[in-house]
Amino acid sequence: MTDQTALPDALEALARERMQVPAPPRLPQLRARGGTAWHASLLAAIADAFESRRLLVLIPFAMIAGLIAYADLPTEPNHGVLLALVLVCTVLLAVSPARPRLRRVSALALAAAIGAGLLPLHGMLWGSPMLAFPAYGTYEAVIDEVLSEFDGGRRIVVSQIHPLGDARPVDVRRARIIVPAEPEVAPGDRIRADLRLARVPAPILPGAFDSQFHAYFAGIGAYGNVTGNFALVAPGEGLDLVRSVDGLRRGIAEKIDGTLEGPPAAIARAMLVGDQSGISDEIRDVMAASGLAHIYSISGLHLSIVAGGVFFVVRALMAAFAGLAGYLPAKKIAALAGIAAALGYLLLAGGVANTPAFRSTLMLVLIFGAVLAGRRALTMRNVAFAALVILLVDPADVFRASFQLSFAAVVVLIGVYELPRLPREGQPSLVRRGWDVVLTTAWTSLVAGLATLLFAAYHFQQTAPLGVVANVLVLPVLMAVIMPFGVFSVLAMPFGLEQPFLVAMGWGIARMIEIAVLVTGWSAGLETNPLLTPAALIVGLAALAWFAFLASPWRFAGPLLALPVIVLLGFDQRPDVLVADTTQAVAVREGQAMGLIAGRTGSFATDVWSEHFGSDIAPGLNELRCDSLGCIHEGAEFSIALVRAHDAFAEDCARSNLVVTRLRAPHICRELTQVVDIGDLDRDGVHWLRWNATVSRFDVRQAIDDPERPWRIAIP
Repeated sequence: MTDQTALPDALEALARERMQVPAPPRLPQLRARGGTAWHASLLAAIADAFESRRLLVLIPFAMIAGLIAYADLPTEPNHGVLLALVLVCTVLLAVSPARPRLRRVSALALAAAIGAGLLPLHGMLWGSPMLAFPAYGTYEAVIDEVLSEFDGGRRIVVSQIHPLGDARPVDVRRARIIVPAEPEVAPGDRIRADLRLARVPAPILPGAFDSQFHAYFAGIGAYGNVTGNFALVAPGEGLDLVRSVDGLRRGIAEKIDGTLEGPPAAIARAMLVGDQSGISDEIRDVMAASGLAHIYSISGLHLSIVAGGVFFVVRALMAAFAGLAGYLPAKKIAALAGIAAALGYLLLAGGVANTPAFRSTLMLVLIFGAVLAGRRALTMRNVAFAALVILLVDPADVFRASFQLSFAAVVVLIGVYELPRLPREGQPSLVRRGWDVVLTTAWTSLVAGLATLLFAAYHFQQTAPLGVVANVLVLPVLMAVIMPFGVFSVLAMPFGLEQPFLVAMGWGIARMIEIAVLVTGWSAGLETNPLLTPAALIVGLAALAWFAFLASPWRFAGPLLALPVIVLLGFDQRPDVLVADTTQAVAVREGQAMGLIAGRTGSFATDVWSEHFGSDIAPGLNELRCDSLGCIHEGAEFSIALVRAHDAFAEDCARSNLVVTRLRAPHICRELTQVVDIGDLDRDGVHWLRWNATVSRFDVRQAIDDPERPWRIAIP
């Protein structure tokens, strides 16, 4: 699991601002006081939400609905129609000031229409044509970003790609390539190299992460690597700030590697400069299983600790000088210091390119901005404002797991924060304050875990049953050791005094890994591997909107009603056959397990399939017969033919329920049986098939069900 931000920006502010545990929420009774019917109580809660101007809270949800509607269309809509829809909704909103219901509906419709138009607008401004066929040759290009470093190389993004000699021109705006570690390069540098450029891969499964979609809106039209003659042509000019920040991040990473080693060094780099490339798969699996994967992704938790710590330290220092505090607004000055700390940390984390850190920084700026304005900091309106800015800046972010996880957690945490709280009796003792911190941490972790459960299960097919326990155990180490000494080490680096602070940080990270391993062991046997459909996310989004909009206990009705709907409609089935598009892998279910009739284990496709469905894929099958022409699998319910030569079509098409081939199948074969051939795979990507005994055919899903969209690769 990568890039998970399950504990968002509100965590530290919750713990510090209200050092007490909120009262458990009480669900609304069927009848309100005075004998009022429950539906009258519900209508009153809705009316109160509108009167409190909480319609703003629904605006980002309406925009998200528009984004989803646009992205799920099978073909690209007429952009003029989208513009006309926006204009019609604008007119309706303008002419309905005296009709509140029509005005509210018009406002939400306008937000949805704007949401539907955001992606095509961003595509026109920043989208890139997608490379259809591989290109080889010598090219010059300019480096836009250095994404990460690893042993022996770097991942970078380049633009202004010009062919040299006989190289074929490529009509892409930018490309993501892997380059050698030497010579060192930075943003703005012009490089020359022999490159192999390939098309951006399609999703590895229907509904999986769509690299083509996200690459298109990031302006990346190809992936590639250097095959030789890598050289720096000219250093960059006019990007002094970008190059300085990149050099600073690289220098910090080098000092970390000079002091720490192994997993502590890799996680320290991830937490201080946002580079996760050194974290091993083993550590990722352990952290994910224990519910701690969000810790090595710079997000709201880290920014809250750093910026919140600066806020309280500055405020405490000013309060210590009574005369100074009397003349200056200490709280506002501390808020400005917190904003500066958050922005500085964002730069170290990679700037706006690090979307989780950018989202968290934006939320913190809004919180501290409310302090500067003398307003309440943690409100659902601030969450709505932050979401609106993110949607306008990067609408494709809605479809990333990190946005969904952090957005859900923030909404639910703020909703719980709005609940009535237990009164505090007298001045709490030091022991009571410490106990309050533990309870607040446990309560916050539980709430955030429940809020993100559906989205984590959908994207990662994994739950962390003891995640609350792990977070309660780790958070003291994180707050008291890892993050403070990490900050001290960065501040001490200009003076060459960082080593003791990095050693302390590494010690804390080692203890965190030990806790992760311990909790993972406790979780053995409790793990689940849920498979959810996109419908489950739609239901979850609707429940989240309901929860955010209402401020009364009726808000809990939405999530409670969503549960049975998800149970009935949200769980997916497992396939009987999987056919990869760019490798030879063909996996078939035999009993309760899957095995290969083509391809090899350990490939990217088979590894992802194994992880997604929670079971290993065997290198072969029992009921499998092969010869030089292909293979035949005869199972209890269906038979499959893998055709490797044209001579096998005549017999296999007539005898098998499914023919899979990397050749062009003859037309007559499709009249006799179901076929997946090279044309299907090039056009539709990975195929998911499940045997339907009722009609004696396979139900089929393709990873690419929208081949005509601009982010898809046009193959003649």
